[in-house]
Amino acid sequence: MKTLNDFNFKDKKALIRVDFNVPLDADFKITDATRIKAAKPTIIKILEDGGSCVLMSHLGRPKGVQEEFSLKHIVDEVENVVGVETKFVNNCVGEEVEAAAANLKPGEILILENLRFHDEETAGDRDFAEQLSKLGDIYVNDAFGTAHRAHASTTIVAEFFPDNKCFGFLLEQEIKSIDKVMKTGEKPVLAILGGAKVSSKITIIENILDKVDHLIIGGGMSFTFIKAQGGKVGDSICEDDKMELALDILKQAEAKNVKVHIPVDVIAADDFNNNANTQVVDIKEIPDGWQGLDAGPKSRENFNVVVKQCKTILWNGPLGVFEMENFAAGTIALGNSIAEATKNGAFSLVGGGDSVAAVKEFGFEHKVSYVSTGGGAMLESLEGITLPGIAAIQK
Repeated sequence: MKTLNDFNFKDKKALIRVDFNVPLDADFKITDATRIKAAKPTIIKILEDGGSCVLMSHLGRPKGVQEEFSLKHIVDEVENVVGVETKFVNNCVGEEVEAAAANLKPGEILILENLRFHDEETAGDRDFAEQLSKLGDIYVNDAFGTAHRAHASTTIVAEFFPDNKCFGFLLEQEIKSIDKVMKTGEKPVLAILGGAKVSSKITIIENILDKVDHLIIGGGMSFTFIKAQGGKVGDSICEDDKMELALDILKQAEAKNVKVHIPVDVIAADDFNNNANTQVVDIKEIPDGWQGLDAGPKSRENFNVVVKQCKTILWNGPLGVFEMENFAAGTIALGNSIAEATKNGAFSLVGGGDSVAAVKEFGFEHKVSYVSTGGGAMLESLEGITLPGIAAIQK
């Protein structure tokens, strides 16, 4: 695996694919700069070597050129985070851009305009990728969030740097963290899969059963497993057409000696809102007109025991509707258990949009080993798919 440490960037221009697809408010102010902060170590290493950085990214899903998706809105924040004056050019290919890159001096940063203002980016156009390649001496991919896309800037451009391409620190860390769970993690290995639907996690479950010793199934998807085993789930979310599959997953797990843990009780509500009436009920005995919206107290205790005996932990998906305060306790309790296990030496990886949001909201971000920056890319990695952005560097 070629990384930044395999290169000296003195007097070199690094063409870096970053993921600066950050949220903006109505005044174009960044509301969460996590992705910019995550790219900082890569940028600093190159500048300290005596090189310069040409940063390329997308922002949103523009249809052609749209002012609100211009990367000029993030220049000040990049300057603020990295601590270096940052230049901007209002295109990402063409003579003006090539001149701006050519004039870049060691220690300087240039941000290109939104790659997705050009349809050629998402089409993976080779000519477009070749134009991008003229802007740097060494190609660095540090954008895990887009590594599952075979776009011009994430995959195709690497062809033009046969010997001068590498992973940035962020992408290197992402690969190593996933490998720890999937290949090299100390046993016992635990995967916690939550969220609403079994259907969205089938491939992940099937792929990780050979790698884990324990599997916690929580959130809305647990009701499909309970109903499949003859339980009554009331009005809880349930995929009736996936019940056969749920039973098959349990059989596969048993055959592979994987212990599956499902909630035994839930906080049930008589309506899907924070102020609904609630009661704690056995997960197999949810009354009609009631729906399970969070893991109950006994389930939290059970999960705590499992988490604390494991040395490698993957968390993907919340245990309840944590966005509503009255149904967040299960997810918070799980976060506390994982934080405690991490403190005692376990390796913990959190990935997937909802679990990352929960970890940030409840203050666990710095109490786990690693929080992944890529939603779709993380899920595809767990499914066992080789991501094109990663494969392009390894060729």
